[in-house]
Amino acid sequence: MKNKNGQIIFDDLPIESRHTINTKVFFCTLQIMENYDTLSEAVNDLVKRGYVYNFNVTSDCLACEEHSILLAPDEFEVDEVHRFEGDTDPGDENILFAISSTKQNIKGLLVNAYGVYSDTVSGILISKLHMHL
Repeated sequence: MKNKNGQIIFDDLPIESRHTINTKVFFCTLQIMENYDTLSEAVNDLVKRGYVYNFNVTSDCLACEEHSILLAPDEFEVDEVHRFEGDTDPGDENILFAISSTKQNIKGLLVNAYGVYSDTVSGILISKLHMHL
């Protein structure tokens, strides 16, 4: 039974042990990411899944030069992040970001080496990307 505040009251319990429970329900989506052995394997699979635009980091946004698209940090989401470390050369370390924009209705990829950003890249853009690492 519910009280006037929408809380559930357990009538089958003795009076001294009755409790009310708030009826708010929370939903969350859990996305299980694939594990890839190589960067090329990940890129190929993500392209098959519709991530077909190629993004680069600019000073304050992501850019797809091929299609003349610019995405400000509030115009895209990072759907997946995959890290790849070189077997022999630490300089071969890369991060692959799967990016989507509902505003532009596009999905694409950003490949960036660990920590390699120009001094002119905005802190907001760096924060948006690194919050998923």
